[in-house]
Amino acid sequence: MSWNKDELKKIYQVKFPDRKLIMVSNRAPYAYSHQDGTVRLTMPASGVALSLNSVMQAIGGTWIASSCDESDQMDIFCHDALELQHKRYLYTIRRIYLNSDEEQGYYYGFANQGLWPSCFASSVSPQFIQSDWNYYLKVNRKFASVILDEASDKGNIIFIQDYHLALLPQLVKKAAPHLTVCQFWHIPWPSYEVFRTCPWRREILAGLLGNDLLGFHLHGYCQNFLHAVEKTLGARVDHEKLTITYLGKVTRVAAFPLSIDFQRFASLANSYHIKNRVTELRDNLSLQGIRVGLGVDRIDYTKGIPERLEALNIFFQKYPQYLERFSLLQLGPSSRIHIPEYKNLSNVIDSLVETINQKYGTERWKPIIFFKSCFFQDELVAFYQLADVMVISSLHDGMNLVAKEYIASRNEEAGALLLSTFAGAAHELTWAYKINPYNPEEIADIIHIALNDPPAEKLSRMLAMRSWIKEHDIYYWAAKFFDSL
Repeated sequence: MSWNKDELKKIYQVKFPDRKLIMVSNRAPYAYSHQDGTVRLTMPASGVALSLNSVMQAIGGTWIASSCDESDQMDIFCHDALELQHKRYLYTIRRIYLNSDEEQGYYYGFANQGLWPSCFASSVSPQFIQSDWNYYLKVNRKFASVILDEASDKGNIIFIQDYHLALLPQLVKKAAPHLTVCQFWHIPWPSYEVFRTCPWRREILAGLLGNDLLGFHLHGYCQNFLHAVEKTLGARVDHEKLTITYLGKVTRVAAFPLSIDFQRFASLANSYHIKNRVTELRDNLSLQGIRVGLGVDRIDYTKGIPERLEALNIFFQKYPQYLERFSLLQLGPSSRIHIPEYKNLSNVIDSLVETINQKYGTERWKPIIFFKSCFFQDELVAFYQLADVMVISSLHDGMNLVAKEYIASRNEEAGALLLSTFAGAAHELTWAYKINPYNPEEIADIIHIALNDPPAEKLSRMLAMRSWIKEHDIYYWAAKFFDSL
């Protein structure tokens, strides 16, 4: 069956008549500013928020998210930017103000210096600090208060996102057992041996068991979670049915690989202004006659950006015929710059880019063109269209939606996806060129293979991946999730 907004809305209304959907996440899906007395909305360029935004546009309801701007607490009536002419408001965003201490402790502290490195197989050690934990608990309670205020007595659906709000399900369920509470964990769940380093592991697990349904990208993450619960809380676990019984309550765990709004990316890629933008980029970046590689990542130590750059260094050493004939465009906006590991990583990447460009570059050509700025969604689609080779070299990744966005944007069905075997997307996109990000020489060789494979070989791979993502899009994902409720 082909899913779309209307089909998703229908299945939700049949299963949950008169029950509002309340989406909850750390950040809102739109950035906005006040201009001439009106609110101007900016859509996200990529990733999780963009996919979930499509779900909310289909179903409607309220999206609750934090804000660090004290003046930014008004409710926003959100519409799809592509349907602006219809003046139809599709859902409401409700903001929760966090002061700087709360943001530092809850977000930059416990969530991103504690839980984040714990869940990824990375070289960065987690930092668990009591004051950060206190703020994490405080902010989760703050979210619970707003949810309970927003929810009615009808047993509305509370759909919580990610690792920032692990304590929230129990807080909500304890106060309002009639509410249906579910959550999706967007990053990997680690092995028990790794997770047990968290001093508040019991509280985290008990918090998540407030959910009626808890989703992960992969079955392996589900099993890791079941083992953690079994060994930490002594809960009754059914590994076959993927259920947990704890303090008389049953929580079901299941795998739902997250996806994207395929049709949205395909439509953008077909638009006249995107095709014009591709031409402009090629002209402005002096890429005529140049084969193009692309990397699109936040600056994060899980994304394997230094490894990718080292692979490019080896590529030009082994295949000098591509000097002045191949360039890597690296889109890498900074993130979490208040965390020392991220700042250090940014410096390492800057140094590598400078070294490689000095080593191989000429007056007219750069092997690496590095963009640190953020891009709007249509601009990103233009880069996807420009790229002969997309390189995703994640050292560990829950899913990596960029891989799927690239495929959906390739309407002419050319191009090649190089995908790390350590990205969740590799379990679905088995037709991609697989790479080991810990082996830069292998990446260099596979870039060469992808550039030189016959067009028919690349077309076959691309057609298979496009077919898979078109069928298993964000509406399919949401329908399966809500059906499981």
